[in-house]
Amino acid sequence: MLGTHDLLLFVLSGLLLNIAPGPDLVYIISRSTSGGLKNGIVAVGGIGAGCFVHIAAATLGLSAILATSAMAFTIVKIIGALYLVYVGITSLFSSSKGLAAQITGKASPLPRRKIFLQGFLTNALNPKVALFFMAFLPQFITPDAPFKALSFAFLGIIFWINGMLVCLLAAWSASRIAKSLKGNGVYMRWFERCTGALFVFLGIRLAMAEHS
Repeated sequence: MLGTHDLLLFVLSGLLLNIAPGPDLVYIISRSTSGGLKNGIVAVGGIGAGCFVHIAAATLGLSAILATSAMAFTIVKIIGALYLVYVGITSLFSSSKGLAAQITGKASPLPRRKIFLQGFLTNALNPKVALFFMAFLPQFITPDAPFKALSFAFLGIIFWINGMLVCLLAAWSASRIAKSLKGNGVYMRWFERCTGALFVFLGIRLAMAEHS
């Protein structure tokens, strides 16, 4: 279909890859836990919008620049890593505005526009996602496909749908767990700190990623 093959295998592989922990899921779980399901859905929307940047880049061939240019990869990698570390440090040191304070009603909720933008940047500034699209999608495109750009777009949208389903499930699950623990300020403070530390770790790991 549209110059592709083994669509079922692609869907199953995509689901497994989307389930793997990463900055996107960490961010969605963080926002769903702190602000409930609605904030989690907004975070999912931001992640999804960021993913469309990579789909468009892969379709237009722009991701190939990151795959072939070490300098371009390094620039995007450092920006993305710094952003993840910034989000993590903010979560670690802003306890008065963090998860515990929001849940106990001692802080103003984070504007949903900001939640969406943070989700967008978390995904869009990750060069490893762009490289993944360039490495993974071509395996399911037939060599003689007449319109390879259309094939990239088709597979990218399928992968996006899979990802959104996984992300929405993560948002729902995290919001349910947070609801059952509402009022437990000690637990939420530790959860906030662990989430912040995890973001810092992911940022450092991204910064250390090598161009391949």
